[in-house]
Amino acid sequence: MGLDFDAVYAEHFAFVWRNLRRLGVPEPQLRDAAQEVFLVVHRRLGDFEGRAPLRSWLYSIVTRVARQNRRTRSRKELRDVEEPDLVADTSSVGPEERAERGEALRLVLELIAELDEDKRAVLILSDLEEMSVPEIAAAVEANVNTVYSRLRAARAELRRALERKRGLLT
Repeated sequence: MGLDFDAVYAEHFAFVWRNLRRLGVPEPQLRDAAQEVFLVVHRRLGDFEGRAPLRSWLYSIVTRVARQNRRTRSRKELRDVEEPDLVADTSSVGPEERAERGEALRLVLELIAELDEDKRAVLILSDLEEMSVPEIAAAVEANVNTVYSRLRAARAELRRALERKRGLLT
C-alpha cells in the first residue's frame, strides 16, 4: 500500500492523542504513550494491508498502548489526576462557563471510565470520533452486531449513571 509515515503521523496525531486521553492515559504520560503508538506504527506500517480503514488499525494500536499504560500504572500504584481544563477548549469562554464545562467534562470522563473496556471503546469511537460501526468493528476486532450491542449497552449504562449522579447532586 506504500503509506508514508510522516503523512500518517501528521494526519492522525490528534486522533491518537485524543483517544489515548479518552482511554484513561493521564496527561503527564500522554506524550510517552503517543510516542509508543507511533513507534509501533513506524515498525508495522509496511505490514498494513488496507483491509480495514487506517484509523481502525491505529485505534487498535492505541487501545493496546492504553491498556499497557493502565497495567503499568496499577503495578506502580500511580494516581490518575484528571485535569479537564487540559482537555476542553475553553479559550473563548468566561470563567463561570469554563468552570461549568470543566465540571461537566469531569463528570463525563468519570462516567466513561466506569464503563468496561469494550463498551468504553465503542462509545468513544462512535460518539466522540464519529466512526461508522463497520470501522469500529474493524478497530476492536469484533463483528458488527457485537459493536451495536456494546454501543447500546454503553449508552444505557452511561444514561443510568448520569441519572444516579444527578439524583445525588439534587
